[in-house]
Amino acid sequence: MQTQQASGLTYAHRISRWGVWGGGILTLLSAGLVCFDVIVRKLFSISIGGADELSGYAFAISTTWSLALVVLERANVRVDVFYQHFSVRLAAMLDWLSLVALAVFLTLLTRYAYEVVATSWMQSSTANTPLATPLWLPQGLWLIGLVWMVVVLALMLERASRALVTGNYQMVNQIAGARLSQEEAQEEANAGKRRVMEDRSS
Repeated sequence: MQTQQASGLTYAHRISRWGVWGGGILTLLSAGLVCFDVIVRKLFSISIGGADELSGYAFAISTTWSLALVVLERANVRVDVFYQHFSVRLAAMLDWLSLVALAVFLTLLTRYAYEVVATSWMQSSTANTPLATPLWLPQGLWLIGLVWMVVVLALMLERASRALVTGNYQMVNQIAGARLSQEEAQEEANAGKRRVMEDRSS
């Protein structure tokens, strides 16, 4: 059972990384489109139109697609002034509660996001712009990121709950705990060592 849960989070991490790459590509494409629009407007006094609208869609989509990986890698901002002085058990309980609170919030957000997309679909809503973009399309891609985030949180919560019940507080911390400054410093040091080794080998 533990192996299946671990593999589930491993696959979730892999898919989430794909989402981040996809969001990054969207962001780069939108930045390139805006730059091209600025250049042709400056040189030829013409505009291709819609660059700002499409970049807004790309930003919203890439944001939700990156949320899952942020939580999986515990890269979200958390205040650890008092947290690092708590006992292992208390810290694990707070980690679990923070994961529950995040899951509840994202579930509610996803529900209302779905209603927005469904309304745009049923009413055939379009953007009030020259492109007249069907709103359900960018909103649907935005919703996919939120849905995947909820799925990932469910996987994390299931595994963290099992670890908490069995008293494996270290596992709870590894899943949902705040990254302490010492841990981040150690990771940066390890990354620096890897770069030095790569430079020497090349």
